[in-house]
Parts: sequence; structure tokens; C-alpha cells
Amino acid sequence: MQETDEVIYDRFLATRSEEDFRILLERHRESLVLFLYGMIHNMEDAEDLMLDAFAEAAAGARFAGRSSFKTWLFSIGKKMALMHLRKQRRLLRSEESAEDTPVDAPPEMEILRVERNRQLYQGLLKLTEDYRQILILLFYEQMSPEEAGRVMGKNKKQIYNLAERGKKALRSELERMGFDYAQYG
Repeated sequence: MQETDEVIYDRFLATRSEEDFRILLERHRESLVLFLYGMIHNMEDAEDLMLDAFAEAAAGARFAGRSSFKTWLFSIGKKMALMHLRKQRRLLRSEESAEDTPVDAPPEMEILRVERNRQLYQGLLKLTEDYRQILILLFYEQMSPEEAGRVMGKNKKQIYNLAERGKKALRSELERMGFDYAQYG
């Protein structure tokens, strides 16, 4: 059975084991970058903020155990992203798109999956920040509504309402973009 993040983090704080820190970094690096990118729309800055969030965790920031390690780490990342946005005076609703074209052509099924994910992500980028965050936390990060509420500073009812409205807004945006649901079964 896999050790929990909380056990690994506690051990890291006690021993400063690079291996424990590496495990936590590998588990959460990509998902935290995606979450941060959804807020700031700049991949390099999202990667830097992810490293800053892990650095704060490594420094022994106040993890009280009232939530999961992942929820706590995402909360740190969110606070850093908001500070970054204030500093940079960027608009949260910018129309920047993140279209990365793969260098090597993957097999046919992979092409369909990549295209579907690209379209979904393009649709997510056009949603309000709250809708985008809730959908990423619940469906990409598979957090519980309670965990997502802690990250976003919202109660359970607000989370359910945001999720429903966010799904409707995403569905509407995808339809405007010409997303073909039948193609992806």
C-alpha cells in the first residue's frame, strides 16, 4: 500500500530526506502546474510558482493536518499565484491561448485524446476563474468537494453550485467552439 502524502511529508520534515521530497514533487508537480497555469496563463510562471510552493512546504510551512497535503499545497500555490497576479497587474480573464503542438505525431487514438484535451482546455480557459478552478480541482485533480472548498475558500453548497454552473458554462462554450461529443464517445 502506498504511503500517504502526509506520512511522507512528516518524515521529510523530521529527516530532510531528499527522496521523500522527490516523491511528493513527482506526485503533485504536474497537477499543481496545470492548476496554476489556469490562474495565470503563463507556463513558465506557473512552473516557477509550483517550485515556490514546494519550497515553502520544504521550509516547514504551517501544515496543521486539517486537510490533505495536496489540498494544503494547492492552497499555498493559489496564494502565491494571486500575489503574482497582483504584482504583475495581469488581467485574470485574458484571452491568451495555450496551443502546444506536439513534435512527434502520436498514434491515431492518442491524436484524438490530445485534440479532445486541447479543446476541453481551450474551453476551460474561456470560463470565469471560479468555474475554471472548481472544474480543475474536482475533475482533473479529483479532490472532494470539501477539499476544493478549502482550496477556494468556499463552503460545500457554494462548491456544488459553482460545479453545476461551471459544467453548464463549459458545455455551452464547447458547443460554441464546435466540439463534437459523438466523436469522443
